[in-house]
Amino acid sequence: MKLIPGKLMATFGFVSLMAGLPVAPPALRAQAPWTAVPPMMAVPTTPDAQRVALSNLRSRVNWLQNATRTAPNYASGGADMVRAQFQYLKASYGTFTLTLNARQQAEGANEIAELSAGLDILQEAFSNYQDDVAAGRSVGSALNDLCQVLGRAAGVWLQQLNKDAARLRVGR
Repeated sequence: MKLIPGKLMATFGFVSLMAGLPVAPPALRAQAPWTAVPPMMAVPTTPDAQRVALSNLRSRVNWLQNATRTAPNYASGGADMVRAQFQYLKASYGTFTLTLNARQQAEGANEIAELSAGLDILQEAFSNYQDDVAAGRSVGSALNDLCQVLGRAAGVWLQQLNKDAARLRVGR
């Protein structure tokens, strides 16, 4: 009996599936499996790195305050813009804390924890905004309140950051 190539392939495919053998060639990977992932680099704790991180953090507070001033003027997406700036601020604070040396972390443990807790409290403003909108309050008035609260609170948080940074001699 003479087999047709198509029938042979169908039979091979059926047998392969039943045996658990792969029918298709393996998928190509985006990265070669033999390349190693580089180890995590340590964040420098030099005075220069601290000054840069502190400057970036202060800039992020200013960006957040700017977003709270301009967000109510947008027809849509204002709350998302403010939320994004707040997330950038939190990330910058995390980076800043990594630049502190062991002495600064030990002496300023309470201040670091209080600043972090302050950011958590600021983040609750977004939950209040969502609750207001869900309760039927207009998006515009809820956004205005969100922006006023966050703008003022970010200013108070920045004042405390500056006091704590000066006491811990950040960047010196």
